[in-house]
Amino acid sequence: MDRRAFVISAAAAVLPWRIAFSQSGWRTFEVTTRAEVDFAEGVSRVWLPLPLAVDTEWHRSLGSAWSGNAPRAEVVRDGKYGVTMLYAEWPAGHAAPRIEVTSKFSTRDRAVDVGRPDANAKALGPAEYAFYTAPTEWIPTDGIVRDTARGIVKGASSDVEKARAIYEWVVDNTFRDPKVRGCGWGDIKTMLETGNLGGKCGDLNALFVGLARSVGVPARDVYGIRVAASAHGYRSLGVGTPMISKAQHCRAEFYAQGAGWVPVDPADVRKVVLEEPPGQLAVSDPKVVAARKRLFGSWEMNWLAYNMGHDIALPHSKGPKLPYLMYPNGETGNERLDQLDPDAFKYTISAREIT
Repeated sequence: MDRRAFVISAAAAVLPWRIAFSQSGWRTFEVTTRAEVDFAEGVSRVWLPLPLAVDTEWHRSLGSAWSGNAPRAEVVRDGKYGVTMLYAEWPAGHAAPRIEVTSKFSTRDRAVDVGRPDANAKALGPAEYAFYTAPTEWIPTDGIVRDTARGIVKGASSDVEKARAIYEWVVDNTFRDPKVRGCGWGDIKTMLETGNLGGKCGDLNALFVGLARSVGVPARDVYGIRVAASAHGYRSLGVGTPMISKAQHCRAEFYAQGAGWVPVDPADVRKVVLEEPPGQLAVSDPKVVAARKRLFGSWEMNWLAYNMGHDIALPHSKGPKLPYLMYPNGETGNERLDQLDPDAFKYTISAREIT
């Protein structure tokens, strides 16, 4: 039997395509991730993140299908956060391991008016509140994190006021560091202890989340990848090519009573400062001011959301946990491949809009 045909037909039964949404504002995209393992030694494994498994008012998965030469391939999930990924495995001696997954999803821009109560906003139960204010291995909520946050929110009473104060503090006190590899790992305790508040989205938005959680404001990171250009005139906040292998981007949310989950992205404000032409803009530049206002309460959805997970133990791997799953991961002979170097790992990610 032709392995490729078998793989596609088997996957279709597990990961069916769904009908694209035609409501006003929805856009539909297709993202294809291809991974290969060169110089395979022993058993080889690959983990590819899949779109957010739970549909929202701003993001809906339309299914995924995979192909390749993996004798074993299946959808697996992280037990704590429900992070969904495609796992592929090849036995020792298998020549040229390769896997490809194509995912379709629909998105629409998201905005929450924190000054206008939403009667449909779902209240957080005690267990959810505890979950989204808890520390993670990389995002503590005690010590210097809590002390810093308490100083930031002094005088604030509501969750919105506290989140706003933390958002403005992160924008004013951090910077995007182009030397940081990938999106950064979000080691916020070290950032605060050293006073080096430079980083990328995985650092700066993790700092927002940790500071918020430490003063009782539920918050979470959302990990994903940019798939299209920005429609709002920001070259730095989109992609200009179908090849998006290095376009991963982490965002953040906080929960406010009466408003629900509120999108924020202080890291992208700092990205505008550093990268928006002509570069190195002043915080007072109109482009920065506009981005700063927009990115408290809204996201432009030229972006695929993967998951909200932390401290990910990759299934079937004895390797260390990951702070998050936002990149393809692989290993061969029990050695991890460099997820931040698509040229060395041999993976590509491409995107196209299909409606």
